[in-house]
Parts: sequence; C-alpha cells; structure tokens
Amino acid sequence: QVQLVESGGGSVEPGGSLTLSCSVSGSGSSALVMSWYRQIPGKRRELVASIWTSGGEDYGDSARGRFTISRDSTAKIIFLRMTNLAVDDTAVYYCYSNGPDGIHWGQGTQVTVSS
Repeated sequence: QVQLVESGGGSVEPGGSLTLSCSVSGSGSSALVMSWYRQIPGKRRELVASIWTSGGEDYGDSARGRFTISRDSTAKIIFLRMTNLAVDDTAVYYCYSNGPDGIHWGQGTQVTVSS
C-alpha cells in the first residue's frame, strides 16, 4: 500500500523559510507526478507546486517565485522549499502523488506563519 508522509512543517515568522519533505513508501513504481497542495480552513484545497517524472515543474500563482519543488534521485522523496513566507501561507500542506499505483494523499503538515 502506498503511503505518503510529510514532514518539516512548523511555525515561522513572516519573511522566514521552511522546507517540507514528503517520502513515498510502498510503491513499486515511480509516480508520474507528485505535488504539494495546501488548504486553509473553510477554503478549497489549492495546488502549490507539481513535479513530473520528466522533471517538469509547475507552480500555483501563490507559490511562483517564492517556492521551489524538487525531488531526490530516487524520486521517492520530494521537497518544497518555501521562502519569504507570509501570513497568508498559513495552511495545512498535503503531499499528492498520481501514477500507476493510483492517486494518493498524505496526512498533511501544518505550516503557521505569524509574528
């Protein structure tokens, strides 16, 4: 069974940085795409960034220019480097994968930006 486990969330002051990690276990093949989404209570889950097996990347408007998605050489761990964080970035961040093993979500990790 495929499992995604996020880590790296926490509290940071505005302007600070955090790096989230997501590790994939239980998958016999690499996902076609892995992404980070985030959700603020009462709002829809929104795409933050995606990275494809081909290496292509895509970013949501809120992340472009401030966040960077990457993966390790095994493609079983992805990262989200977040810089210049703002209060509006406060949310639960979820890891997502889509591939031969289907669609999977992690449990989420809380990111809180406040002074």
